[in-house]
Amino acid sequence: MLDPESLYLVQSGALDNERLHHLPLVISLHHPQDAGGTAGLLGDVLLKELQHASIVEFDADRLHDYRARRPRIKYVQDHFEDPVMPQLKLYAVEDRLEKPFLLLTGTEPDLQWQRFVQGVVGIAEQLEVSVALIVSGFPMPVPHTRALPVTAHGSRKDLLRGISGWKPVAEMSGSASSLLEVALTDAGIGTAGFGVNVPQYLAEAELPQAALLAMEHLSMAAKLSLPTDQLIDAADAALTQINEQAEANPEVGAMINRLEESYDFNMKNIESSMLTLAEREEGKLPDRDELGAVIEDYLARMDDEGGSATSRELDS
Repeated sequence: MLDPESLYLVQSGALDNERLHHLPLVISLHHPQDAGGTAGLLGDVLLKELQHASIVEFDADRLHDYRARRPRIKYVQDHFEDPVMPQLKLYAVEDRLEKPFLLLTGTEPDLQWQRFVQGVVGIAEQLEVSVALIVSGFPMPVPHTRALPVTAHGSRKDLLRGISGWKPVAEMSGSASSLLEVALTDAGIGTAGFGVNVPQYLAEAELPQAALLAMEHLSMAAKLSLPTDQLIDAADAALTQINEQAEANPEVGAMINRLEESYDFNMKNIESSMLTLAEREEGKLPDRDELGAVIEDYLARMDDEGGSATSRELDS
């Protein structure tokens, strides 16, 4: 493997700056399989709303496949302007209370993943990152009209406790973020990931609700004060638009109703299971892990039932 350090440029003295050491690292990468645009939108909002400075820039020309994911550009009357080129940077960011953290965000690499991962791990080791927090979104058969579940993963069990209890074994297509979790964990850096379960029929649309939920989990895990106002307003507007389109499309509305019925039915079973568990333990209330396990069991059953609609149906 070629030297990973040749993939990026570092601002002079940044990795030796003691103020940038021992900080949490948030990883939020844009990519086509990011359901609801969860990670991409979250990264964009953090950069828009918070003070930040770029400290490491990765070489997009080596990592990006321009023919697979072509840059966007405007055509205005008689000329082109404002090309949006892929970027992937590590930023030093301050939250609303001026507490610093690190943010790796931008376009997920198409190429040279192993070099990229080793490069990020090397940077994280030099900065003595306190914990790596990874955001993602993936499609699930849940209705947008109910609370979106979150699947937690990683090595920092103290940050994952009570969020999800389902422990499946499965093979799936990897992402740069998932490879980073493995490599950072192997390097002795604690990891915690938050995968927002996005309704399948909205997976290809931008869903501010998902980014807002991910931001709330980041805030709790890293003890950061993050900006939510923009996402709250966007989520309200998106909910209104989704409901209007669903009402105008009887087939989509019926599908959502079925998901709601299944969700509500299984939630009643969850409540019944919790009561039985409490009685079995002589009145002891179930802890968060036990509740999470029952909820994840419900999600597994819903996944078996399936939900075939996609976001394109809302546009038809």
